Amino acid sequence: MKIIDKIALVLIIIGAINWGLIGIFNFNLVATIFGDMTVLSRIIYGLVGVSGIWCIKILLDD
Repeated sequence: MKIIDKIALVLIIIGAINWGLIGIFNFNLVATIFGDMTVLSRIIYGLVGVSGIWCIKILLDD
């Protein structure tokens, strides 16, 4: 597995944990750590989204 694939998977795991916390406890970990929609938190959300798109490629690779 390439390093970019591993980075994408780690970011997706972070995003999944954050969404789980939001759904179960109404607690946004990213916003708590980096601020509510600050530039840094928006970058993190963007990277998680791009990682999700990247992992579609991993899913479809044979």
